Amino acid sequence: MTQSPVWQALPLPALTLDSEDRIEAVNGPAEGFLNRSSKTLTGQALPGILDVDGGLANATARVRRNGAPLTLHDSALRMGPAPAIPCDLHLAPLGEGILVLISPQQIAGRMDRARSSRTAARSAIGMAEMLAHEIKNPLAGITGAAQLLSMNLAPEDLELTDLIVAETRRIVKLLEQVEQFGNLRPPQRRAVNIHDVLDRARKSAMVGFAAHVTIDEAYDPSLPHTLADPDQLQQVFLNLLKNAAQVLEPGKTITLRTFYELSLRVRRPDGSGGAVPLQVEVIDDGPGIPPEMAGSLFEPFVSGRENGTGLGLALVAKIVHEHDGWITVDSAPGRTAFRISLPMATNDMKTDPQDVGG
Repeated sequence: MTQSPVWQALPLPALTLDSEDRIEAVNGPAEGFLNRSSKTLTGQALPGILDVDGGLANATARVRRNGAPLTLHDSALRMGPAPAIPCDLHLAPLGEGILVLISPQQIAGRMDRARSSRTAARSAIGMAEMLAHEIKNPLAGITGAAQLLSMNLAPEDLELTDLIVAETRRIVKLLEQVEQFGNLRPPQRRAVNIHDVLDRARKSAMVGFAAHVTIDEAYDPSLPHTLADPDQLQQVFLNLLKNAAQVLEPGKTITLRTFYELSLRVRRPDGSGGAVPLQVEVIDDGPGIPPEMAGSLFEPFVSGRENGTGLGLALVAKIVHEHDGWITVDSAPGRTAFRISLPMATNDMKTDPQDVGG
C-alpha cells in the first residue's frame, strides 16, 4: 500500500508502524509535517519523534489489544521542544502493525502564518536591498579617504586606517550578498548532469574554504539528469559546503551523496508540485545544529555563527524552491545532513553542453 498512488495522494500525514512502533513508511505530507525525510524516519521509534498526552505507546498498545481503530480527539501533539499542535490522531490495526493518520486542527492557521512570515521576509529583504544600494556609495568614499590619509601617516598610525579600510570592505561584501539575494534572476533551466555540478563545487571548495577537511563522494552513477540552472545549482552546493566547512575542525569529513527515490513527491500549499526523485545530500560530522534554530534555519538573517549574515541558507532555499525542489535538514551532534530533492529532466529537454555522461 505504501508504494501506491493512493498512499502518496492522501492529504493527511500518514505513517505505518511495525509491531514495535517503529516507523515502516511515511507519505509525502508526513515528511513535510515532521520536517524530515522518509529515509531518516524509517526504522525510528515513533514515540521518540512525537507524543501525545497519555502516551502514544499506550494508544498503540490499546489498538493492538482491542484489534480495533482508535481516534484521539483534540490531542496535544508534541514534537521535541516545539509548541504542542492540537490535532485528531487516528490509529488502526494494519496486520501486525498500525496505520497512523494525523489530522492537525490548525493547518490553515499555520499556513497563513507561514505566508505572513514569507511576506515579512520579502519586505525585510526589499528594505535591506534598498539600504545596501544607498550605503555602498558613501562606504566607497570612506575607503578612499582612509587610503589617502594613510599616505601621510607614521607607520605606528597605519593600523587605524588599515582597520577602516578592512571593515568598510567587509561591510561592502555583506551588502553585496544582500543585493545578490534580492536580485537573483529566474533560473535558466535545462537538462543537467548533477554530478558535474557537484564536482565543480567540490573542486572549488577544496582549493579554498574547505581545504582543511576531506570531501568524500558517494554517487549513484546511474542517476539521470535533473532540470536546473547549473550556475545557480552550483551556488547551492557551494553554500552548503561552505556552511559545513565553517563548523568543522581540520581532518573532519563532508560527504556528497546522490541517490534516486522514485516515490518522493513535493506538494506546495497552492496545490502545485510533482515528483522530486533525484536526491543530493551534503553530510558533515560536525557538532550539529542548535535545536532552537531548527525551525527558522532557512529564513533570512538567521545565523548560528558570530558575524554570520544569515543569507547563505536562505539563498539556498530560495534557489531550490524556484527549481521546484525541496530541501530538508536532519541534524544531531556528530552528523548533519542537508538533503535536496530535485525533479528529473525528460528525454526531450536540451542538455547542458558542458555535461557529459549520465
